[in-house]
Amino acid sequence: MRPVLLLLLLLPALPLQAQAPLVLRLTLVHFAGGSWQAHEIEAAAAQASKILGQCGIVPGGSALVRADVEARFRTFHTPTSRELARDLRPGTPAIYFVDGTRQSPAFDAEAIGRGNSRTRPELRDTVWVTRGTRDLGIAVTHELAHVLMDSGEHTDEPGNLMRDETAPGNIRLSAAQCARLRETGTANGLLSPR
Repeated sequence: MRPVLLLLLLLPALPLQAQAPLVLRLTLVHFAGGSWQAHEIEAAAAQASKILGQCGIVPGGSALVRADVEARFRTFHTPTSRELARDLRPGTPAIYFVDGTRQSPAFDAEAIGRGNSRTRPELRDTVWVTRGTRDLGIAVTHELAHVLMDSGEHTDEPGNLMRDETAPGNIRLSAAQCARLRETGTANGLLSPR
């Protein structure tokens, strides 16, 4: 077989890590008087970066924002959280570390991408993580992947990050998930070339 033809046949099989890396810059929001400490937030972001590395995504630095706001803003609730995001205008994707939620149903963490933000555009490309979220770094990565893929889809695949419940062993992403994450995240301006 000719070397050029062999190379062309092998290109689709190259792992995503071999592709040009894409840079992810996060804004991490926590609150004066809130229950989150900066070191916890930074550790979760570092774990998220490590997990997303399997898709050829590299950290581009994180902006840690400490907002001094009224106590009502430290709980995720669409009306007040829209007001908060409108006033803060953080870079996106943004991850808010809140004390709790008033949403119904109440989730430990919630992702708001393009597809589920039509009635709340101020919350587009954000993740809201409540105190007490277990497997914090994995949960943050799971929700961030929802935003980057602009999809609420879950999978039953064992060990996959996008299972409906986060757990220490669930950190893998399939090649198709990585491709969607990279493509959609770039198209939406959430990932950029290095």
